[in-house]
Amino acid sequence: MLPKADSNDPTMPDHEQLLLAVARNRDSTAFRALFDHFAPRIKAYMRRLGADSSAAEELVQDVMMAVWLRADRFDPALASASTWIYTIARNRRIDRVRQERRPELQPDDLVPDGGEEPPPDHQFEAAETAFRLRTVIGNLPPEQADVLRLAYYEDKVHTEISAERGIPLGTVKTRLRLALGRLRRAFGEGA
Repeated sequence: MLPKADSNDPTMPDHEQLLLAVARNRDSTAFRALFDHFAPRIKAYMRRLGADSSAAEELVQDVMMAVWLRADRFDPALASASTWIYTIARNRRIDRVRQERRPELQPDDLVPDGGEEPPPDHQFEAAETAFRLRTVIGNLPPEQADVLRLAYYEDKVHTEISAERGIPLGTVKTRLRLALGRLRRAFGEGA
């Protein structure tokens, strides 16, 4: 995937030549020049995107490590060195934000609760609700019950149901809306 561009081409900008030297020869001097130029700029960019100073420093290290490891994927015909490097930086920042938003699992979250059964009154309510649900679904028109079963019991998306049943997507959505409306009314949640 190495580009055919000549790294000695005097018309090619310096950063592209440096990146190609890193890609072809693992040239640490060229990488140092790239690092010295881009690291402070990437840190400022990360700060503008909302990262604190420490996180921005970590992201700079992460981005520049990716530049070193992936330099052979750079193609000057597709993008300039700065565009390529800033794209890596942007993607790393997005990944970091997503990671920060994801709740961390605690070891206790993975341990079963000991198999305690719910109190008998909860068991009775659950059984009664399940019976009412089966009754209401049994009284739905067959085409509504069918799409409801496919969507909620078999976890199929609307387009899959449409293709599987050979009906328009709008029809699938209408049947589901009507079925859910009947369920809401039957359970007193309004329409």
